[in-house]
Amino acid sequence: MSQRPPLTRERIIETALHLIDGQGLGRLTMRRLGDSLEVEAMAIYHHLPHGKEQLLEQLIAYVAAHPVPPGNGAPRDRLRDWAHGYRDRLLEHVGVMPLIVTRRNPGALLATTQSLEDLLRTAGRTEAQAAVGAHTLLGYLLGTVALEARERAAETTPDDLDWEGRFRAGLDGVLTGIA
Repeated sequence: MSQRPPLTRERIIETALHLIDGQGLGRLTMRRLGDSLEVEAMAIYHHLPHGKEQLLEQLIAYVAAHPVPPGNGAPRDRLRDWAHGYRDRLLEHVGVMPLIVTRRNPGALLATTQSLEDLLRTAGRTEAQAAVGAHTLLGYLLGTVALEARERAAETTPDDLDWEGRFRAGLDGVLTGIA
């Protein structure tokens, strides 16, 4: 008989993401999450004392908090690489997008935003330009992922639509404006 892994905050978040990815955000309940974890729903509250609200905030942080990694190279190239990775991350957990775009959780995006601003300042942008640039890039990413997810879910979009190509073209335009 295999032993179940211990209940941790990380395991709760990952299981909740798995549920959302497979069944949608609307199907996430503490009872269903407990069933997936093979624990009573009340056991989750030991790790997330504020319940579902805290769980939703943690899901946003897990998916959306993704700073630009330190490194060398041209700032524009680093921004491009980061943007592609961030898009992939958002698309992987597209069920969390409604939370990211509708809930107020500035802490979840703070490290991400600051890392973008820092990189833009190293590219010679002023404080104000870096703030606007970071906001613009994040807005582009969140918007394009939301539109892509909506269109794919509608199943009325042609299968051969080049989402990646559209994203790259738009990203080049944004980067030309901010970096």
